[in-house]
Amino acid sequence: MNNKYITNTVYNALTNKYLFARMFSMRYTKKQFEAEYPNDDACLEAVFQDRYGNLKVCPSCGVIDAKFYRVKKRQCYACEYCSYQLFPLANTIFRKTTTPLTDWFYAVYLFSTHKNGISAKTLERELGVTYKTAWRMCKHIGLLMQQENEQLIGEVEADETYIGGRHRGKRTGPADKEPVFGIVERNGRVMAKHVKSTGARVLIPLIEANVSPDNAIMTDQYGSYKSLVRRGYNHTTVNHSTLEYVRGNAHTNTIEGFWSQLKRSIDGTYHAVSPKYLQSYVDEFVFRYNFRGVAVGPLLLEKVSKVVL
Repeated sequence: MNNKYITNTVYNALTNKYLFARMFSMRYTKKQFEAEYPNDDACLEAVFQDRYGNLKVCPSCGVIDAKFYRVKKRQCYACEYCSYQLFPLANTIFRKTTTPLTDWFYAVYLFSTHKNGISAKTLERELGVTYKTAWRMCKHIGLLMQQENEQLIGEVEADETYIGGRHRGKRTGPADKEPVFGIVERNGRVMAKHVKSTGARVLIPLIEANVSPDNAIMTDQYGSYKSLVRRGYNHTTVNHSTLEYVRGNAHTNTIEGFWSQLKRSIDGTYHAVSPKYLQSYVDEFVFRYNFRGVAVGPLLLEKVSKVVL
């Protein structure tokens, strides 16, 4: 397993050695999941431990090493000395939910096992909930996969693509589609953003924010990238208009492979996405790409207590 796949922020968050072992085992099966989270109480306890397990002092009475006990018939824990209550689900994706936590956790597990994504209709059938509930669950679980702003290193490739806009019997062009820009490390991570245009005023600031001039960057000969050399980048291009796709070490095959996977997954699983939510779908597949080769189920289940709404 190449450590470049895991971002520094995630490394800092994963202090649990058991979680590391589960992630890097390469497999996280349904039997393992059901053994860890057999009921709602186990799910609530997991969120409490992830969120407050390292709490050394009661926020109310100030007693050091105070123990918190589960309150019967309520989703909270109380201090043994002052009865101050902690609500593990507050401000998480489970806030005010009436759906059983076992359904939520299983939905998170399904997201980790479906490499091409899982639609709300599929989740509706799997869990036996309404479509409205399944759609809300998908939306909130997607928050666990949001991209982190971290610098890409080494040799990188940058490219733009267009998603959506297909109409039966009608030829469509870029004006009918939504532009997405991406940068990928070779044998590493990817960053992708839904952008308003592919002009230099939009793309160049994204490159500067995510790639330092110390790194080599490869693109095609799209005009928006012309100023990269002047800005101090070691910029190499390939000319696709003359059917040049590889010249020595210069190519954009890695980022184009990611675009291919993204488009096939959207077309096969979701069929169509609206511009309003396109970034959330892009984030989902960026997450899957960046954490390929590890068992992401434990990571997602750990993050449910870390992502605060």
